[in-house]
Amino acid sequence: MSSTFRNAVLRMPLLPLELSGLYKRVMSRSETTGPRPAWAFREYQPVGVDLGSPAAVAGYDHNQGTDPDADDALLDRLGVGVGTRLVDLACGTGSLVVQAARRGAEAHGVDVSSEMLAFARARAERAGAGAHWHRAGSLDYAHRAKPADVVTTRSALHQLPDFWKQQALLNAAGMLRPGGTFYVWDVIFSFPPADAAEHLQRWIDTAGRPEGRGFTRADFEAHVREEFSTYAWILEGMLERAGFDVVSRASRSSTHGEFLCRRR
Repeated sequence: MSSTFRNAVLRMPLLPLELSGLYKRVMSRSETTGPRPAWAFREYQPVGVDLGSPAAVAGYDHNQGTDPDADDALLDRLGVGVGTRLVDLACGTGSLVVQAARRGAEAHGVDVSSEMLAFARARAERAGAGAHWHRAGSLDYAHRAKPADVVTTRSALHQLPDFWKQQALLNAAGMLRPGGTFYVWDVIFSFPPADAAEHLQRWIDTAGRPEGRGFTRADFEAHVREEFSTYAWILEGMLERAGFDVVSRASRSSTHGEFLCRRR
C-alpha cells in the first residue's frame, strides 16, 4: 500500500455538522480530519440500530447493559491507572472512558455520534470525571495528544466492512506508543464457515429479548443481514498486518470474542 493512499484514508474529513454550545468540550470534525476523498466509507452514516435521538441512545445504553464493575475489571486487566493515556474508539455512551478517568487516566472517548457524546459527557459530569471527547470515527480520528498507552474498541468494528476494518486498525496502531496495548471485543465468528447457518440461528434464537428488555430478535437478525461482523481468523490477520502482536484471543461463544494485542 502506498503512503499516499494510506494517508488519504487516515485523514478523511467528515460531513459538515455544527455542534451547539452544549458540546463545547467535544472536538468538531474539522479539528480532527483533513480532505475526504469521494470514495471514502460513510462512517458517519452507521448501519444497524438507529441512534439518532437522545431517547434512542438511552435505550441503547440500557440494552447494552452498562456495568461499571465490568468496565473496572477490564481496565484492571489492561493496566489502566493514574496517568495512563487511554483512547476508546467508538466509545458509545462512554462508560469505559468515565471509569478510566475516575481512576486518574487521561481518557479520550471518540465517537461519530453527537448524541452518544452528549450522553457520555453527561455521564462524566455526574461522576465528576474529567474526560476528553472527540467527534470522529475509527477511520479518521487524529490523536493530537501524546501517544496512547492503551487503545480499546468494543462492539464497533462490525460497523465497517473488512477493507475498512484494516484501515481502522492501522489508524489505531498509529496512535499507540510502541509496546502499547490494543483491545478489541465484538461480534467475532469462531465457528467453521460451513456451520454458519446453525450457529447464527442459535444466537438469534437465544439472544433476542422482548421489546424494552434488551436487544430484540429483530435487532440480531438485522445485525447479521446488514452489518459486517467477520471471522476471528480474518481479524487476526488484519491485526498482524496493522502492526500488532496478538497476546491472547478468547471467544465467549462462537459469535463473540476478544483480542488483546501489543503494538510492535
